[in-house]
Amino acid sequence: MRPKFYLAFFYSLLTFANAFSQTDLSYYLPEKISYDQSIPTPKSIIGHEVGEWHVSHDRLVNYMYALDNASDRVSLEQTGSTYEGRPLLLLTITSSKNHKNIEAIRTQHLKLSDPTQSGSADVKSMPVVFYLGCSIHGNEPSGSNAGLLMAYHLAAAQGPEIEKYLENTVILFDPSFNPDALHRFSTWANSRRSKLISTDPNDMEHNEAWPGGRTNHYWFDLNRDWLVAQLPESQARIKKFHEWKPNLLTDHHEQGTNATFFFMPGEPTRVNPITPKKNQDITRKMGEYHARALDEIGSLYFSQEGYDDFYYGKGSTFPDANGAIGILFEQASSRGHAQESVNGVLRFPFTIRNHFTTMLSSLKAANEMREELLNYQRDFYKTAVADAAKDPIKAYIFGSKDKARSFHLAEIMNRQKIDLYRPSSNQTINGKNFEAESSFVVPMNQTQYKLIKGMFDKQLKFTDSLFYDISSWVLPMAAGVDYEELKTAPTLGEKMNELSMPKGKLIGKGDYAYVIEPYGYYTPRVIYQLLKNGIRIKVATEPFYHPNGKKFERGSILISVDNQEVFPQALEAMMKGITEKDGIDVFAFNTGLDYKGVSLGSGSFITLKKPEIAILVEGGVSANDAGELWHLLDQRYEIPVTMLPLNQFNSANLNRYTTIVFPAGNYASIADGAKEKLRIWLQNGGVAIGFENALTWFQSAGLGKFDMKKEDDKKEANTKAKPYGDIQKSVGAQETSGLIIEADVDLTHPLLYGYYTSKIPMFKSNNLYMEKGKGAYANPLTYESNPLISGYISKPNYTKLKQTSGIGVSVQGKGRVIGFTENLAFRAFWFGANKMCMNAIFYGGLVSAEAGR
Repeated sequence: MRPKFYLAFFYSLLTFANAFSQTDLSYYLPEKISYDQSIPTPKSIIGHEVGEWHVSHDRLVNYMYALDNASDRVSLEQTGSTYEGRPLLLLTITSSKNHKNIEAIRTQHLKLSDPTQSGSADVKSMPVVFYLGCSIHGNEPSGSNAGLLMAYHLAAAQGPEIEKYLENTVILFDPSFNPDALHRFSTWANSRRSKLISTDPNDMEHNEAWPGGRTNHYWFDLNRDWLVAQLPESQARIKKFHEWKPNLLTDHHEQGTNATFFFMPGEPTRVNPITPKKNQDITRKMGEYHARALDEIGSLYFSQEGYDDFYYGKGSTFPDANGAIGILFEQASSRGHAQESVNGVLRFPFTIRNHFTTMLSSLKAANEMREELLNYQRDFYKTAVADAAKDPIKAYIFGSKDKARSFHLAEIMNRQKIDLYRPSSNQTINGKNFEAESSFVVPMNQTQYKLIKGMFDKQLKFTDSLFYDISSWVLPMAAGVDYEELKTAPTLGEKMNELSMPKGKLIGKGDYAYVIEPYGYYTPRVIYQLLKNGIRIKVATEPFYHPNGKKFERGSILISVDNQEVFPQALEAMMKGITEKDGIDVFAFNTGLDYKGVSLGSGSFITLKKPEIAILVEGGVSANDAGELWHLLDQRYEIPVTMLPLNQFNSANLNRYTTIVFPAGNYASIADGAKEKLRIWLQNGGVAIGFENALTWFQSAGLGKFDMKKEDDKKEANTKAKPYGDIQKSVGAQETSGLIIEADVDLTHPLLYGYYTSKIPMFKSNNLYMEKGKGAYANPLTYESNPLISGYISKPNYTKLKQTSGIGVSVQGKGRVIGFTENLAFRAFWFGANKMCMNAIFYGGLVSAEAGR
C-alpha cells in the first residue's frame, strides 16, 4: 500500500504545481458582492482565467471593447497609437446617469483649476475624477492584468456601495500605459511557460532577452516622459489628463522579486519643494486605506522608503504639480508565472490580487475623501496664482538662432496647458537677442505657475543626497535656447494658442550657390536628404560672407548650383522644400567672390559624404541609451541606421559602415579578433563614436586614449570611521543621478559647429571624469573651476569634475575615435546636445590629427 500512497501523494503534488496559475475570479473579487451576469467575465473574452497566462495586449483590448459594448457604465475611446500601431485606450467609467451628462460634468470640474471660476463650483455635488493607469513598464504586468478585474468589477458589480461610488466618481481607466512593451513581455513569458511551472529564478521565463519588456518601441522608459511628453504614448495621455484635470492618479508598477508591496508616500526628505505639504498629508491619509485593505488579505507592505516624489516626469509625481494627488504602487514581481523569493514562492495571481486590492482601496479613498480632494485642487490653483503675484520673477522669455528648438520647447509647454505669448517687439536682454517672430514669453501669473516653476527652477540645495531619478531638468537649458528671467511684467504680444513648426525662407536671389547656416536643429536631416538625393554639398571650415555683408560661420553648408546631377530649377525646388519642412533659412548667392572671408571655391570647404551608420546593441549595451540614439536618427533626422547586435559585430564585415556608434554599456563580449578588425577599419578611415563608459572600453582595448580621473589612494586610506547604518546613504550620496553643468566650448572645432555661445549647459548622469588631453587642440569641451548650474553632486565628485574634458578625439590612422563623457540624446528632450552627436557623424572624420589626444 505504501507505494500507492507515495504515488498518490506525488500526483497530488503535480496537480498542486499545475494549479499554480489556475485561479478563478473568487480568489480576487470581494466577498458578498453580486455581479451582473450580462457583463462578460475576462475569461469569456480572453480565453483564460486572470493570472493563468499573461494577458496579451490584443486580448486586453478585446475585453475592453466587450465591456464598452455590454455596459452603460463604460465608454471607450482610442486616444492615439503607439509606434507599433497598437491602440491607446481610455475608458470613462461612471454611472449611467453621469454618462448622459458627462461633458457638463467635465466642464464643471475644470472650473476648480481656474481661480476666476472655482468659487462658483459646488464640490458637495461634484464627482471626484480618478485616473487609474496600469503597467507603464511592460514587464511589470500585474497592473494591467489587475486592470481586467477592476474593469469587470466597475462594470458588473451590483449593490448600493458600487452605485454610490459610480455616482460620485468619474474613473478614467487606462488598461495599458505601454501597449508595445506589455505585448512584448507577455509574448516572452507565455512562450516560455512550462506546463509544470518552474519557480527557479534561473529559468528562461524569468530572464528576459535584451532589451527586455520594460520600455516602449524605441526603448524609452515612459515613466520618465510625463513632463516633457516626447513620445506618442505620453502625448495622448497628457492630452486626456488636461482635458479632465483628475484629482487622483494611481500608477501601478512592480519591483524586485524579493520585495513586498509599496505604496506612497515615499521618502519624506525627497519631495519636490514645489509640491504643497497638504499633498503629502492627503497621500498619507490615503495610505491608511491601502494598509487596511492589504491587512485584510494578509499581504506584507511598506511605505515612506526607497521611492520619492521629486522628479515631475514620473507618473506618481507629475500630478503633484497639477493640483492632483499621485500615488505609486509597487508590487514584488514574479517576472513570469511563479518565482521563488525570500518570502516564499511568489505567484502571478498573488501579485495581481495586491494591485486589484489597492485599486479598490483607492476608489474607496477617493470617494470618502471626495470633498477634501476637490477642495484641495481648488485651493492649489488659488494658491498658485497668489504665489505667482508675489514671485519676483514675472515672466520668462526664450528664443534662439535655431527656431526649431524654441518651437519644441514651446510645444512641451503648450501640451501642458501653459500660456505662451510672442514678445511685443524684438528685444535684447543681457546681450541675448529675442526676435518677436520666433521667441516666446511665459508669464508667471497663470494657473500653471507651479508647473512652470517645475520646468524653469534651478536648485542647488537639497534636504537629501539620494534621488530615485534625476535631480535637475531645467527645460530651457535642455532645449539649448537663450532665456532670461523678467523681473517686471512685460508687454505681451500675440497669445500662441496653436503652435506649428516654423517655416524658413529662401533669402536673396542668385543662381551660383545656396548656403545654410549651421544653427538649425534639423540641419542634419537636410544634409542627409541632400546627400541621399545625390546633391554635392560642402561644409565650411572657415567663416565667409554673403555679398550683402552677412557673415556665415564655420559649419555652414554650401550647395553649388553648377555640376549637380539635377537641373537648377529642381535644386531650387529642393531648397524651398527645406524651408517648408525643416524650418531653416536658405540663402542664395550670385557670386563666389569674398574678400572679407574665404571665397566659395576655397579648399576650406570640405565635401561631405553620405554616412552609413551602425549602432551597437544587445549584450551589455544600455538599451535606454541605444534607443535614444536610434530614435534621434530614425524619427527626428530620418537617417537610416543598422542596429548591430554585439554577437553579429564579432563576425560582421565592417567595411559597409562609415560610422559605428558605441552607446553607453559594457563591451567585454567583443572578441579579440573583432577588436583587431575594428582597429583596421579605423585605420582605413572609419569613425567610431563612444558615449560614457564605452570610453573606458576604448581605452582598455587600446583603441583610444581616454584617461579618467581615479580615486586618491591617500584620501581613501585616511577615511574616517562611520556607523554601519550609514552605508546605504553614504554610498548612495556618491551617485550622480542627473545634474546640469556648464561647459566651455571651442566654437571653431568641427564637433561644435552650429553652437554660437562659448558656454553651454550639459546633462551629466555618471561619475566619469576625463582628464584633459595634453595637446593644444585636444579639449574642445571642458568643465572648468565652477561648472555646477543645477542639481546634486557630492563634494568629492564635484572636485573631480573640475578641470576635466567632456570630449576627446583619438587618432587611429585615417580614422577617428570620438568620445563623449555625457549622454547627448537624453530622454529625447535634451535637444541642445543633439547637434554634437550629429557633428560627430558628419564631421568626425574631418577632425585634424593635431587635435587628437
